[in-house]
Amino acid sequence: MAAPQAHPARARDLGLYPATGRTGAHNAITDVPGVRVGHTTIIRAPSIRTGVSAIRFGDGVSPGRALPAGLSVGNGFGKLIGATQLAELGHLETPIVLTSTLSAFRAADALLTWVLDQPGNEQVRTLNPVVGECNDSVLSDIRARPVRPEHVHAALDEADDGAVPEGSVGAGTGLVALGFKAGIGTASRIIEVDDEHTLGVLVQANFAGVLRVHGRQVRPPTPSAPQPDLGSCMVVLATSAPLDGRQLSRLAARAVFALGRLGAAYTHGSGDYAIAVSTSAGRLPPPDRALSPVFEAGLDATEEAVLNALVAADPVTGPGGNVVPALRDALG
Repeated sequence: MAAPQAHPARARDLGLYPATGRTGAHNAITDVPGVRVGHTTIIRAPSIRTGVSAIRFGDGVSPGRALPAGLSVGNGFGKLIGATQLAELGHLETPIVLTSTLSAFRAADALLTWVLDQPGNEQVRTLNPVVGECNDSVLSDIRARPVRPEHVHAALDEADDGAVPEGSVGAGTGLVALGFKAGIGTASRIIEVDDEHTLGVLVQANFAGVLRVHGRQVRPPTPSAPQPDLGSCMVVLATSAPLDGRQLSRLAARAVFALGRLGAAYTHGSGDYAIAVSTSAGRLPPPDRALSPVFEAGLDATEEAVLNALVAADPVTGPGGNVVPALRDALG
């Protein structure tokens, strides 16, 4: 995993998010037992600023060790590889990889190779790799498609369960959200569903709109790079609560709703997706009437994760002189 950033302040530290809701030790998706995150960041002067982020679950998922999962699509202008089988069967059989739009297809092949090479998968004959993406063309030469198998494999191999680097790292390296430099963000909540469980969220934030914090709009201090109708947001939720695929799809929908709290425009060209995964396969799911606290936690953690992505990111000047400011500069 990439080294921690020099500015560890997060949204709560700056008063952008109320210190409500009990979080896990890292306030990150890795607070969910068994969940690990790895990043590979690719920066090459003058025009490449992209990368890969990988989310792994437990001892590994495969067709023989699938986990319950659900999907929600806010706007389907995206290239979410593996989405149809995920929605149809309600289970996940690979790690989840995030990257740049035009690199998603190479990343899917690399993920496929990595999973097939894992011990115990020697007889696998069908596999559904799940790869999400955001368009980073404002700050990176997206047509170069610089992501290679070794970048995907490194993110998977180096994934760990500690604090998650945020902002301009991995699949968030070239992203812009709400007029500010954005990228990867994460948060978690402790929830009660018959027993105590953890819910974690990781976002790949790259969507248009005007940021709203505490009910007021926050705009860049100087005009930022234009926000083309190419934005997206991938949200991955993980929980130790034993939800089934249908319940997880309902949870995923709340994560898409959460983007609206922050001012998301949900534009024509925005791919707004959420995937929710339970790490407790084989256990009886709770009754639907017990899910309201889970939904609320999903909303809150997603909102905080996006703010953490914005707080962590530094200003960037991309190809053609595109300048994208940092939220910290707008806050003074």
